[in-house]
Amino acid sequence: MPERSAEPPPPPRQEFELATADNTMLAALCGPLDSNLRLIEARLGVALRRRGNAFVAIGAGAASAESLLRELALLAHTEDITPEAVHLALRDHADRGVDAPPDVAELEDEPTVRTLRGTLRPRGANQREYMRCIRRQDLTFGIGPAGTGKTYLAVACAVEALQSDRVRRIVLVRPAVEAGERLGFLPGDLTQKVDPYLRPMYDALYEMMGFERVAKLIERNIIEVAPLAFMRGRSLNDSFIILDEAQNTTVEQMKMFLTRMGFGSRAVVTGDITQTDLPPGRMSGLRHVLGVLRGVHGIGFQFFEARDVVRHPLVQRIVQAYEAQPNAGDPPR
Repeated sequence: MPERSAEPPPPPRQEFELATADNTMLAALCGPLDSNLRLIEARLGVALRRRGNAFVAIGAGAASAESLLRELALLAHTEDITPEAVHLALRDHADRGVDAPPDVAELEDEPTVRTLRGTLRPRGANQREYMRCIRRQDLTFGIGPAGTGKTYLAVACAVEALQSDRVRRIVLVRPAVEAGERLGFLPGDLTQKVDPYLRPMYDALYEMMGFERVAKLIERNIIEVAPLAFMRGRSLNDSFIILDEAQNTTVEQMKMFLTRMGFGSRAVVTGDITQTDLPPGRMSGLRHVLGVLRGVHGIGFQFFEARDVVRHPLVQRIVQAYEAQPNAGDPPR
C-alpha cells in the first residue's frame, strides 16, 4: 500500500480574554463592523474570532495579534482606536517584536504635546527622540522622507510653546521653490503665489488650534507664515521658527535663515534631502549644513527612515521601493 503523506500541522492558535474590557471599550477596540479587526487580520495574516471579550487568533501571526490587541485595549481607555491608530500600533509592534513588550518607564516618560484640541503622542523611537531634541536644543534638524511627521510635530511643539507663554510668536517659513514650477506665472503678489505651498502648515495649525483662533493670531501677527525671501534682514526674538522643505534652500539661504535667530528663540528645520527641487548644479543648503554644523553644541539632528512613515501603509512601501532603486527613474541607455 502506498504511504499516506503526513498531514500538515495545524496553524498556531491563541485563545485569550481581555479581562478589563467593557462593551464600550470593546466597540472602540474592534471598530465599526469590526473594521479594526479586519485590518489586523490583513496586516498580520491571521483570522480573528470574537465572542464578548474572548478572542481566538489563528495563523502564523497569532501571538503578534494577541500582543497587539492587548496593547490597543490599554490605549482604548485614553484615546480613540481609529484605523490610523491601528496602523501606527502595527508599525511600532513590528519594530519592537512580539517578545518585547512596550517599556512602561519609557511610555510614562513619553514627550506628549498638549494643545487646545487634545494631546499628541509621538509614534516610534525616532519621533520620541525628535520631540525630546526640540525641547532640549535651541536648533533642531529633522531630516527624512515624506510622511514621517517632521513638520506636524514641529508645529505641535510650537503651538505648545506659544500656549504656555514660552515664546511670543510662531514664524513658519518655506522656500518658494516647488517641483520645478515657475512662480512668476502664477497670479497675485509674492505672498499669494507661495500661499498654496504653505498650506500643510496652515492645516496643522487649524487641526491643533481651530480655524477661528488661528485666523485671529495671524491677524495679530502672533502667527506668521512667510516665504523664506521675507526673512532677510530680520532678527526674531522670543519666537518659535520652523523652516519647512529646507532641502530647497541654497547654501546662502540656509545661512541667512539660521542667523535670524534672536534671544529666547528656538528653531526647527525640516526636509528630505532626496527630494530637492533646486536647479541642476545648485547644492541644497540642507545637505551642505549636515557637514558644517554636525557636532556644534546646542544643535540637534534627528534622522527618519521609511519605517517612520505615519501615513497610509502604502506610502511606507513606496518610500522603501524608491530607496531600494535610487536610479529607477533614469532614462534607459
